[in-house]
Amino acid sequence: MKAAALLPSDTADVCPLLAAPGGVAHGIVSQAVLTAPGLRVTLFRFATGQELSEHTTSARALVQVLAGSCDFNLNGETRHLTAGDLLHMPPKLSHAVRATADLTLLITQAAPPKA
Repeated sequence: MKAAALLPSDTADVCPLLAAPGGVAHGIVSQAVLTAPGLRVTLFRFATGQELSEHTTSARALVQVLAGSCDFNLNGETRHLTAGDLLHMPPKLSHAVRATADLTLLITQAAPPKA
């Protein structure tokens, strides 16, 4: 069964992102924050050293580092991100991420308009 998003898509509400369950002992945990047509917001927690292998998405994405740090590989170029950084990724950009410290990311994906 799919877990419900932390925020409803049809009413105003508040979600305390930093008060959500603590870090991850090992591995990666994700939680949908909001899902609506053309929009998905997801909270990710990575234990130090965990990584997501190279992949792409058809959505435009904003990656906000809420806590910790990571190395983000964008088309073969690595950028070190720390808490407070915001990364924009255009659609179809090849990317990967490795947590260099316990990491919390908020990722906002905007799907391209339907033709």
